[in-house]
Amino acid sequence: MKWEGNRESDNVEDRRSDGGGGFGGGGGLLGGRSIGIGTIVVALVGGWIFGINPLTLLSMFSGGGAPTAQVQQQAPAQRPPADDRMAAFVSTVLADTEDVWKDVFAKGGGTYQEPRLVLFRGATQTACGQGQAAMGPFYCPGDQKVYIDLGFYETLKNKLGAPGDFAQAYVIAHEVGHHVQNLLGISEKMEQMRGRVSKVEYNALSVRLELQADCFAGVWANHAQSARKILEQGDVEEAMNAAAQIGDDALQRSGRGAVVPESFTHGTSSQRQRWFDTGLKNGSVKACDTFGARNL
Repeated sequence: MKWEGNRESDNVEDRRSDGGGGFGGGGGLLGGRSIGIGTIVVALVGGWIFGINPLTLLSMFSGGGAPTAQVQQQAPAQRPPADDRMAAFVSTVLADTEDVWKDVFAKGGGTYQEPRLVLFRGATQTACGQGQAAMGPFYCPGDQKVYIDLGFYETLKNKLGAPGDFAQAYVIAHEVGHHVQNLLGISEKMEQMRGRVSKVEYNALSVRLELQADCFAGVWANHAQSARKILEQGDVEEAMNAAAQIGDDALQRSGRGAVVPESFTHGTSSQRQRWFDTGLKNGSVKACDTFGARNL
């Protein structure tokens, strides 16, 4: 992926020196709720890979509403060190998503509100509750921030078998896709369905939400390639491989040896590949209507 020398975003907040280990004073990850460890594992497996904040999934399994926002005073936002190559990569990819989505929104008569991206280690406080590295990258609509512990990229490469800088860019683009959904009001509509439908039905809606974020990641790649020629040989294959490795069926098969379709929350490997490819080839938000699609 051709990224070096391109603009870096000013919307990156570096909390990696904050410590952040352990749980906050609100009773831990679940704000004091008691949930069996099996439920926690299911929620994390369903939510930690390129997904909406797993705290929301945990809350759903517990039978409660959306997690209570716990806002903690943070030190003034720090910029990453200038010599931090991985932080520079993340900042550059975020900047590219800003350029693309500003243009897309402007052409549609709207105004794009840029999200912030937070780098952290171990754990950090968010408007959605306590975020942990074990969740993987996630987006919190409460503060419109993407959170990522850069150690996840080692997991992506070494444990999930998805190496490559464009696979890493796909991670960020997917989370920014959730921000786009938030701006478009899609996330709010999803939240309104909580408690109105069964767990299985909500899971099915979650799959459509995640596949749409994959498609939006493809839309970004399409426009970035058209404007700045960022793609190198093998980049698309890296993203498609990442999509295959983090499909619900692939994760369940490798994690517990059995596939339970009604528990899917993100989509199968083939579905994730298909929708990323749809966005990549069409470059159109309208092409990403996973909620109206008869077949995923």
